[in-house]
Amino acid sequence: MANDAPLALVTGGHRRLGAHVSAALAQAGYALALHGSHDVALEPELECVLADSKAHWHGFVADFEVPETVPVLMEQVVAHFGRAPDLLVNSAALFGQDRLETVTGDDLMRHYAVNSIAPVLLTKAFAASGAAEERCIINILDQRLAQPHGDQIAYTLSKQALAGFTQIAARELAPKAIRVNAVAPGLTLATDEYDDSQMQRLAHMMPLGRLPQASQIVDAVLYLARAGAVTGQVIAVDGGAHMQSYPRDFMHL
Repeated sequence: MANDAPLALVTGGHRRLGAHVSAALAQAGYALALHGSHDVALEPELECVLADSKAHWHGFVADFEVPETVPVLMEQVVAHFGRAPDLLVNSAALFGQDRLETVTGDDLMRHYAVNSIAPVLLTKAFAASGAAEERCIINILDQRLAQPHGDQIAYTLSKQALAGFTQIAARELAPKAIRVNAVAPGLTLATDEYDDSQMQRLAHMMPLGRLPQASQIVDAVLYLARAGAVTGQVIAVDGGAHMQSYPRDFMHL
C-alpha cells in the first residue's frame, strides 16, 4: 500500500459493522487506523481482507467511557502514520438495555460518553489536526431516531445527540472543507437474541419487505466518503423502517 493512500480512522473498526466498513475501505485503497475500546482483535473476515489488500493498518485502544482518552487517540494516530486522517468514521457504540422505569444516571452518562462525547471530541481533534483540504466525517446513527420508542432509552438519547451534532458540525466545518454526514442503519447484524424465524418475520414488517445487508450500509459509507458536494445529510439504510413507527425494539417484536 502506497504511503500516499488516504487514511481512515474507524472507531469500533475491528468488529461487527465497523469491521465491514473497515474491510470495504481497505479494498478501496485506504490505510486504516482501527480503534477498539479494550482490544483490537480483528474479526476473521476483516483479517483476511487486510492481508489480501496489503493495506497499511494499525490498531489503537481507547476506552471512550473515559473522555480524556479521545484526544490522545487522535494524537497517537497522527504520530503513527505521520499525518492526520482524511476520513473519520464514528462507528463505536454502547448499546444497553433500559427503559424509562429502569434507566439510571450512570447508564445515561456511559452512553453519552461513548456515543456522543467521543464523536464530538474526535471531530474537534480531527478538524484541528489537518490542513485546510477536503476531508470527511461519517457518523453511524440508527433508523429508530426518526420514530423512537422506549427501549434502550440511554442509547437512543445519546444517538439523538449525535444526530444533532452531525448538523451542527456540518455547518461549522464547511468553511474548512470538512464534510460531515451520517448513515442510519436498520437491523442488520443480528445478535444471539434473534432466531431465523424472527428475522424472517421482521423482514416482512419492513416497508420494502426486507432487512438491509451490511454491504448496503457500507455502500452508503463509501458514497458519502466520495461525495464531494454532500454535507449535512443522513442516509437511512433500513428497508424503509424509518418511515414506520414500531412500538418496541425489534428484538421484542
